Amino acid sequence: MTQEMDLNQRFEDYIAADQKIEAKDWMPDAYRKTLIRQISQHAHSEIIGMQPEGNWITRAPSLKRKSILLAKVQDEAGHGLYLYSAAETLGITRDEMLDALHTGKAKYSSIFNYPTLTWADMGAVGWLVDGAAIMNQVPLCKCSYGPYARAMVRVCKEESFHQRQGFQVMLNLSNGTAEQKAMAQDALNRWWWPSLMMFGPNDASSKHSEQSMRWKIKRFSNDELRQRFVDMTVPQAELLGLSVPDPALKWNEETGHYDFGPIDWSEFEQVISGNGPCNRERIAHRVNAHNEGAWVREAAAAHAAKVAARADQQTHAA
Repeated sequence: MTQEMDLNQRFEDYIAADQKIEAKDWMPDAYRKTLIRQISQHAHSEIIGMQPEGNWITRAPSLKRKSILLAKVQDEAGHGLYLYSAAETLGITRDEMLDALHTGKAKYSSIFNYPTLTWADMGAVGWLVDGAAIMNQVPLCKCSYGPYARAMVRVCKEESFHQRQGFQVMLNLSNGTAEQKAMAQDALNRWWWPSLMMFGPNDASSKHSEQSMRWKIKRFSNDELRQRFVDMTVPQAELLGLSVPDPALKWNEETGHYDFGPIDWSEFEQVISGNGPCNRERIAHRVNAHNEGAWVREAAAAHAAKVAARADQQTHAA
């Protein structure tokens, strides 16, 4: 008991001193479980998030747009790889994480259960969804868990390009024909509120935020990050000449922030519970892709085994 108390005190001292906890360091079971839940959900979000945009690769309006979108989806696959690898340092296997995703035990960001109906959605997703992701993820570069923090450095650099690319699409549409501008406005109307929900429940309703902030996994609360996002994004919408779909939105001189209307948390709960517009479609597609890729994984494993056996023979021969 005394030894465990000493280890816990050392852990708390590391956290207090803003030092990184590494994979081989002792950590409380609750800290480990919290990280596994958060990092794996983050990885799942990147992988599922490939689907709404992958839907438009072949339908992008030019070869340049196709190549840009293809590169973006490829980036998201890489982000999933970094994050699954970071989670594996905590003792969970890739198969366990994927099984939890495929069976519905694990969650991913609610935003990826909405359909992408027009090309303008590619702009709105980049501008709003990736913008919200950046707001959430930049503080994670200072997360107390080293492997997660280091993975997030590259992820955030790439997400910043995604956000700018999305804004450029919206800018081009907003400066185009009346029909194109209307398409951009429609995309903003549909993606605004789901983007605000990306930050998670209000602080008073969040189950994990308080403890995660004490452990310095998170650096800011859900409501703080949501407010930052609104303050950053509203002027961008004004620059585009688009209207944010919130009649309660107004600048508050006293607080120095934008006031905004209430979020429909019943919609959020429905989507998180698996009843969103595309929940079943997204998981079914993911499971099918995983099953169809079994032969690739088996071939890679067989090749790795042959390479290892050959190296072992050479070692013994020497």
